[in-house]
Amino acid sequence: MALATQHQLAELEVESGGTRIRVVREHAPVTVSRQAESRLATEAVTVPATAGLATVEAPMVGTFYRASAPDAAPFVNEGDHVKEGQVLCIIEAMKLMNEIEAKRAGRVEKILVENGQPVEYGQPLFLIGPRR
Repeated sequence: MALATQHQLAELEVESGGTRIRVVREHAPVTVSRQAESRLATEAVTVPATAGLATVEAPMVGTFYRASAPDAAPFVNEGDHVKEGQVLCIIEAMKLMNEIEAKRAGRVEKILVENGQPVEYGQPLFLIGPRR
């Protein structure tokens, strides 16, 4: 807990000798510059209305990747139909690759993050709509 608090981490996971300990802070403090704050406010305005859409959010702070390797095809593209539990992306956090899965079946309406972009805990990544 002290490490997570000291380094302002949203999540910390340690594994040793077959034992895994995971600490997740509900709200990690985030320092945002005025320039980034202004940019984030502008981006928030451009996010489409989410009525009837499920939002897949980042469960941790890390780097967003659309594919398993730089030369691999993306896990999903806008317009793809996905199944519940299907891998949508990877978030790299502390050198660990974490697969992020669809919470429900549906159609990928919008991918809200660019490949290789850093993401924050709770940041919207995908909008999933009903199958059409």
